[in-house]
Amino acid sequence: MLWLSLVAIAAVIAGAILALRSTPNSSGSPPTNSSTSSPPVASQSTPTSPPPPGPVSTNLPQLEVKQAVIVTVELDFGPTLPSIADAVLQIERRHQPTDGQGRVFAILDAYGGPTADGKKLHIQMHVSTEKLGVGSLVFRRTGETLWSSRVVPASDGSTNVSPGGLTILLSDGGTQVFTVDGSTNPATILHATLKESGVPVAQAWPEGAEREVTFLYSACGCPVKVMCRRSGNRTVRTSDSPHIFPDDPEAVTIIRQLMAW
Repeated sequence: MLWLSLVAIAAVIAGAILALRSTPNSSGSPPTNSSTSSPPVASQSTPTSPPPPGPVSTNLPQLEVKQAVIVTVELDFGPTLPSIADAVLQIERRHQPTDGQGRVFAILDAYGGPTADGKKLHIQMHVSTEKLGVGSLVFRRTGETLWSSRVVPASDGSTNVSPGGLTILLSDGGTQVFTVDGSTNPATILHATLKESGVPVAQAWPEGAEREVTFLYSACGCPVKVMCRRSGNRTVRTSDSPHIFPDDPEAVTIIRQLMAW
């Protein structure tokens, strides 16, 4: 298991260890959890400055710590639609932690595209809750609240759970998924081995082949999946979707180094 704590992400990759872990393969579609939100639709009103956070409502829906939700919205950006990555920058994360410190949730990934009429941007954001408090997503352009929930203790009593480490899983192009073992401190994923078989990744991943790569880095333990193609001594994403870990740029930096993007 490659454990990359956020405290250690700024340090060298030499201390990283890839986790011994395997999971069943899936279709590659971004995951949904049992807790999902109704798709709110953003207002088309003239852009205004968003209002400051007001009093916390007592009637908010509740999510437990370590739970996930897919927030689905259709946003009006005017005549020119931005990319998903740029659109996420226009969505404010509002955190009201019970203890007054840190963040309440994180966006793990975001994906979508233009609506059928081309006038709005359809976005789905995968949100993972981390600690007690109230979390909200607000569209900066209109000030509309797209999602808001009160985060309560998990069923096991957990009240504050941060991402503890990064695990990378690699599909064999079929039904099997293997854990990438970085215990030898590989420079990139292609210098690592597959934990279950001991086969070098460079041998298991043929030149030009497309593979699904799964990253586990969240309080909820939810997977974030991307499609990549091997190109010589590096890998290349075959699609910009999903936009991964927008709230954890340090983790993205490490992933880019390991994947040789």
